[in-house]
Amino acid sequence: MVFDRVAAIILRQYYLLRGSFSRVLPLFIWVAIDIVLWGFLTRYLNSVSGSRIDFVPMMLGAVLLWDFFIRIMQGVTMAFFEDVWSRNFLNIFATPIRISEYVLGLVASSVLTSSIGVLMMLGLSTTVFGLSFFTYGLMLVPFILVLFLFGIALGILGCSAVMRFGPSAEWFIWPIPAMIAPFAAVFYPVSTLPGWMQAVSHLVAPSYVFEGMRMFLAGKVVPWQMLATGSALALAYVFLAGLVFKSTYLHAVRTGLIARYSAENLG
Repeated sequence: MVFDRVAAIILRQYYLLRGSFSRVLPLFIWVAIDIVLWGFLTRYLNSVSGSRIDFVPMMLGAVLLWDFFIRIMQGVTMAFFEDVWSRNFLNIFATPIRISEYVLGLVASSVLTSSIGVLMMLGLSTTVFGLSFFTYGLMLVPFILVLFLFGIALGILGCSAVMRFGPSAEWFIWPIPAMIAPFAAVFYPVSTLPGWMQAVSHLVAPSYVFEGMRMFLAGKVVPWQMLATGSALALAYVFLAGLVFKSTYLHAVRTGLIARYSAENLG
């Protein structure tokens, strides 16, 4: 692997962001709106619930972690879509760059662009709504790691779908986080779901994160086995996503789809 080629993918994204305010603004504006909306909601729930439950670390923390997952996933897909929209995809793969280098460049770009939104979320949730991340302690690290890996996996799978079915398939990618959220049990225990949804939920890595977070905040035993299962699932999805992307690329090269990638639908 030649890391100069990975750096070239990152550098391209930097130049795109540096020259376009319309690309920079969405990196933090939507997460700021989410944190403000849910922050005031948690304050309201604390004021009317009459219980000793603090909704700030439970609900606002869940929103922050879920938004982190979404930023990571969309960071990968957006970096890929930039090449699609500019019809630069064929030019990139006419170079000696490898699939692994290109995918690693997408992931690194996602980390860098997503960090802007994450810093915005941390700043607002801490200074305005008093969410202290010392509440989670070191448990925050495995929570974030599982969501990071799962976001990378779904981002790569989304890129594979667009590569296979054409630019119009991007409309199938945007709703993915909303479709997964009910099964991820972001705001409620998995036990509240019907049986068939619970079965699906056990296959969704983030469900173990949010179940573990609620158990930890409730003062129960640290759910290491639960987090280990979530981590194993996330790693498996990353591996599967890499195989799917490589297989899709080889199919596009073999069938000639990559040469007519500017078409709206590839069939």
